[in-house]
Amino acid sequence: MTTAHPTASTAAAARVMAAGVASMVLTLGLARFLYTPLLPLMQSQAHLSVAGGGWLATINYAGYMTGTLLAASVGDLAAKFRLYRALLIVALIGTAGMGLTTSMIVWAILRFAAGVSAVAGLLLSSGLVMNWLRQHGRRLELGIHFGGVGLGIAVSGLLAIAMAGSLNWADQWIIAGAAGLLLLIPAWLWMPPPTPIASQRAAMPDHPPTRLWLTLFNIAYFCAGVGYVVSATFIVAIAAHNPALHGDGNFIWVAVGLGAIPACPLWDRIARRTGDKPALLAAFALLLLSIVLAALTTGPEGIFLGAILYGASFNGITSMTLSIIGRLYPSNPATAMARLTISFGAAQIIAPAASGIIATMTGSYRGALFMAAATMLIGMAVLAALPRPEPIA
Repeated sequence: MTTAHPTASTAAAARVMAAGVASMVLTLGLARFLYTPLLPLMQSQAHLSVAGGGWLATINYAGYMTGTLLAASVGDLAAKFRLYRALLIVALIGTAGMGLTTSMIVWAILRFAAGVSAVAGLLLSSGLVMNWLRQHGRRLELGIHFGGVGLGIAVSGLLAIAMAGSLNWADQWIIAGAAGLLLLIPAWLWMPPPTPIASQRAAMPDHPPTRLWLTLFNIAYFCAGVGYVVSATFIVAIAAHNPALHGDGNFIWVAVGLGAIPACPLWDRIARRTGDKPALLAAFALLLLSIVLAALTTGPEGIFLGAILYGASFNGITSMTLSIIGRLYPSNPATAMARLTISFGAAQIIAPAASGIIATMTGSYRGALFMAAATMLIGMAVLAALPRPEPIA
């Protein structure tokens, strides 16, 4: 596709990217991740038990897995676009609705819905953005788009910090819902509908890798999912118990987001120079380092450094992995991304339960973190063993 007005094309690209980032902040930052900094407040003010808080987190992960399966089952891009818009509304309801009830059953339904809605930002909008980039002859990279994950994490932490002390737990959820309404506008209006799939498939043939390559790639991504979710589960709790941080783990959560915001464009540049496989291995190594720091350091400097490296590494892994699989299946990237994400999501269900057992048996978080570090080493070995010729080299 040619354009007579490059500046107009640049402005259009900026709007599409802004739509994708807004969808990330709404569905991930608010609907999914705000629960992390608001959980202690819900426990102290709304009498949510520790066990209840854990169940709500598990239900949220189950919702995300359900959404992933749903996205994988929808083959038509036009239907994915409609699902994307519907889930933006679900994200709003799942956020604001938390402050309108104290019913555990309703909370569970809302957390499940919020988990499903996260697919709109992470998978559906990613596929729609990549579809637009390909149709307009632009580089097939999602670095800027995935900066929305980090921005969403940072926004959720900053919102919780800003509202602390002045609003109760219910009002904080409702205010977050109002902020989500502002994000809905660009996420809805600036995301263009996809080109009809029939014409796409003629112009954009898929290049599927071998079954062995796909199996190894899924295993590596599962290992990254373990490293991601174990750190996400414990990093704020570790900070909250650190006397030097005065029990305020929300600043650590903000640090994670700040590390994640610029990471993906930087990883895109690294991948251009080194190739995708070396860049992915480097990101895996950085996530491993962040886990080791969380396990072995007690000073605030080490905890903050580990949080920044964690944000920079996990977000880069997600961005590069989904970009790779999207380039291999350009006719319908969102479906390919959803299928790959099933392995990542499975790790998010299995690893927290295993980590809880390890933490209970050992009396500390270190055992779970060491388990995650060992899993990351396995993931790096599997990634290094990808057969040649490699679609990602």
